[in-house]
Amino acid sequence: MSDQPESANPANKPATERAPKPVAKSPRRRAREFALQGLYQWRIGGNDEAAIEAHLHDITGFDKADRQFFAGLLRGVLAQRESLQEQLQGNLDRPFNELSPIEACVLLAGAFELTNYPQTPYRVIINEAIELAKGYGGTDGHKYVNGVLDKLAAKLRPVEVEAKRATRKG
Repeated sequence: MSDQPESANPANKPATERAPKPVAKSPRRRAREFALQGLYQWRIGGNDEAAIEAHLHDITGFDKADRQFFAGLLRGVLAQRESLQEQLQGNLDRPFNELSPIEACVLLAGAFELTNYPQTPYRVIINEAIELAKGYGGTDGHKYVNGVLDKLAAKLRPVEVEAKRATRKG
């Protein structure tokens, strides 16, 4: 028997009381989330870039996103979608069009970042994609996204990937 009252024992507190406080999202993470929403609107609803941007600009929290990064990501993915799909297809176990809409959009955004943002470490890009897939996708979609983008990173950024692997071994 413990000398502490029951309320002092975290195990006796409701889950809502002992859950860690959410970490504040960075402007880039918010931009990625809004870009994912826009890509989803494009993929599912067939909305065009202008309609998507107009809609997203009115959503609560958009003012806290990195707007320049958001616009570059959304517009870049839409402009390069065919070449991004081709890059991804070699790492998929099924045709791109058979992926869930969320996984497809997360993979397109991740492939775009890996290709066009060399200043962002590939692990950051993959981890951000995993978080998006966890937050918005199916139960194990994040594992699939991780595997596909990891293979793509090895092709697009072989020096960076090999250097990271070498530091893990050493």
